[in-house]
Amino acid sequence: MVLGTSSHVGKSLLTTALCRIFAQQGHRVAPFKSQNMSLNSAATVEGLEIGRAQALQAEAAGVAASVHMNPILIKPSGDNSSQVVVCGKIWGRVTAADYHQRRVEELLPAVRESYEALASQYDVIILEGAGSPAEINLKRHDIANMRMAEMADAQCLLVGDIDRGGVFASLLGTLELLEAEERERIRGFAINKFRGDVNLLEPGIRMIEERIGKSCIGVVSYLRSLMLEEEDSLGLPVATQTQWTLDTLSYRASDRPLRMAVIALPSFSNFTDFDSLSAEPSVSLLFCRTREAITQADVVILPGSKQTVDDLLWMREHGLDIAIQQHAHTGLVVGICGGMQMLGEEITDPLGMEREGSVSGLGLLPIRTIMQADKVTRNVTGNMVAQTLFGQPVEDSRVSGYEIHIGQTVYQQGAAHFAVLSSNLRSSGEQNDGCMNSDTRIFGTYLHGLFDNDSFRHQFLRAARAFYQLAAPGELHLWKRLREESLNRLAREVEKALDMKTIFGWVGLAYKDINSTGETVVRSPAEGVLQ
Repeated sequence: MVLGTSSHVGKSLLTTALCRIFAQQGHRVAPFKSQNMSLNSAATVEGLEIGRAQALQAEAAGVAASVHMNPILIKPSGDNSSQVVVCGKIWGRVTAADYHQRRVEELLPAVRESYEALASQYDVIILEGAGSPAEINLKRHDIANMRMAEMADAQCLLVGDIDRGGVFASLLGTLELLEAEERERIRGFAINKFRGDVNLLEPGIRMIEERIGKSCIGVVSYLRSLMLEEEDSLGLPVATQTQWTLDTLSYRASDRPLRMAVIALPSFSNFTDFDSLSAEPSVSLLFCRTREAITQADVVILPGSKQTVDDLLWMREHGLDIAIQQHAHTGLVVGICGGMQMLGEEITDPLGMEREGSVSGLGLLPIRTIMQADKVTRNVTGNMVAQTLFGQPVEDSRVSGYEIHIGQTVYQQGAAHFAVLSSNLRSSGEQNDGCMNSDTRIFGTYLHGLFDNDSFRHQFLRAARAFYQLAAPGELHLWKRLREESLNRLAREVEKALDMKTIFGWVGLAYKDINSTGETVVRSPAEGVLQ
């Protein structure tokens, strides 16, 4: 089990790395996080919802993502309440106090059932903790850390983040706040996100080892430019001012990057939708909250939202709605999921799923949205309806992604669909998706992950650049290849940094030191190691 001294120390990516390393060594391995709090989620093949981090970890392990890998997903709806997803379906909406004081014990059997289901199918389970195991005010009902470690009889690795400072104090403080039997489960610690000369760190490591009676299993360097998603918005860079004025100084006018402004909504969900776009050399993408950024952008994107109406009202409060509407007169606008709903004429929530009542949308697409109790969760493929995008011809109309939403779209007279989709779910035939305006400059879709499709993303960029009379992209990336390379790089660096022989020994397995033996093996599960 990978535990952390706090949130954002790197638990998710270290778990991802360990999943790949165990898989590369020929073991059937699966990730598990009993309770995840995140607005980034993914759809499993069964049409169930789990945390995005566990989907990435399953990808690293070379196995299909399962709802058992994350039986409880908490999606914050504000400062004091959250939507709780249990076994992939909406279970209810509760306050923080109600959840921790009463509901956790009610949900514990589902957690146990999911863990046992995974444990019966795999050789190794890599568990991930949540936040810190030493939150003493919540510890009694904490089912994500030491209680889960005891249930699984897990050997634990405690991870501290040196990049934020105070790593030795956080390691010591975490262990001091645990009970004796809990400290015993923690077999060693690792220091993550290190930059600089490791020799300068050595004296501190020796002193803290002696102080806490635990061995340092390794020091992992800060890894830059990993094309792998963050678990939560703590890692999301929100621009406070634009930097696009520099474009004209460093590029010829026609070669400058395409400027994309993604509105960083307060309840921004699935911001991983834009990782593939931001990685493209011909794109300058900013997550922003200013009218200035919208004014200077070529493409404005309204992303998904956990609280669609609240975020729409927040945009109005800050004047972003007017800036978007003005941009839409001549520019390009895209809405994803909740962002598409905001682009419509009205959002109605008769059941109070987010906020009871109705509110006017931005009026840029001829649709209305009615919030419903049931959530649509499915992986889909399909084809665009129009043969043009931003006024440019489309050569390949295929699209793919996943849906996670509670709204039903009602089309007004003359509305044009964006795509026709189908999924592998038995109850689902072909369905219309999204909407485009008459000249295809503005479109919305429920498809998360739309831009991860290389063919669509490449056409999208060519069409957007052509619309603004910019030169065609000189270089286009293959996103799946970049992700695979990043997963292998992450695993390789972590494998070099940590004492893998000791870690494998904790679970009773022998570690084959591939680097020292020079033995040639298939390094990537995606390339056949689990066949």
